[in-house]
Amino acid sequence: MSFSLHPMLNVAIKAARAAGSIINRAALDVEAVRVSQKQVNDFVTEVDYASENAIIETLLSAYPQHGILAEESGQERGNRQSDHVWIIDPLDGTTNFIHGFPVYCVSIALSVRGRVEQAVVYDPSRNDLFMASHGRGAYLNNRRIRVSRRTQLGDCLVATGFPFRKGDDFQGYLQIMAEMMKRTAGLRRPGAAALDLAYVAAGFSDGFFETGLQAWDTAAGALLVTEAGGLVGNFTGEADFITPRECLAGNPRVYAQLVNVLRPYSRAQPPAPTRKRPKAKPQDAASASSATPAITPETALAHALGGTPPASGAAAPTEHDTP
Repeated sequence: MSFSLHPMLNVAIKAARAAGSIINRAALDVEAVRVSQKQVNDFVTEVDYASENAIIETLLSAYPQHGILAEESGQERGNRQSDHVWIIDPLDGTTNFIHGFPVYCVSIALSVRGRVEQAVVYDPSRNDLFMASHGRGAYLNNRRIRVSRRTQLGDCLVATGFPFRKGDDFQGYLQIMAEMMKRTAGLRRPGAAALDLAYVAAGFSDGFFETGLQAWDTAAGALLVTEAGGLVGNFTGEADFITPRECLAGNPRVYAQLVNVLRPYSRAQPPAPTRKRPKAKPQDAASASSATPAITPETALAHALGGTPPASGAAAPTEHDTP
């Protein structure tokens, strides 16, 4: 690897590997794992809880003033007022895990004032470690990765997730699948969104789309994709995939073609049309400067975490700014 790891990324890797050890031990006798159901087709196991606890203990031991947003415990632990928030999915792909289907992972991201700065996605069954730091590229097992170079959707392998909750738009998804099956080389549903995004970053697949995802499903994987040269947004192609809970990722050429297919199925509000405005008078400057800014992943994530998004162009604090 051509650069030294950021200290916070190092801690995230340590936490992910600790969780991976718990998951791998449990996978040796998956029939003995206690399983409960949060809602229809949405499972949680004792392994999810043990993995999450190991991650949080590792992170807060190193950074006790940081905040936590975890899938199972929410924001119960950590400092809710912190600008630094760890976003954790301790076992993405729980349904796969309890069936012994080896496609699942640990996902850990660090958000600083709403912008994801560090990301780790760890696949314990293959010992594959995906990681990224903002502005420093994405890596798989210490090897730099890039999104695929394919330019035609018809040549592409695209991953997705199926709806499984009560109230999900099953008919709409079937229509999308019919479109994608006709327009791509193949459609896959591995069952772990964070790993799906990591695979887009590594060029193993060319695109990914899914609805109904939470921040812990996408935060780490999205940084991997962008640091690998790809694009992430919602089905209209706009940057905010947090608010409408629909995520689309791909290499830049394929991303645009996927948007053309998915835009009619988007729940995202289209951006307001731009209009020419008369030149503002001096007394209007204050009101003009207070106009509502466009929603970005940073502002959407910051609001979801209960924090303040970074000012435009503002640099996020580094580890040296944190107690």
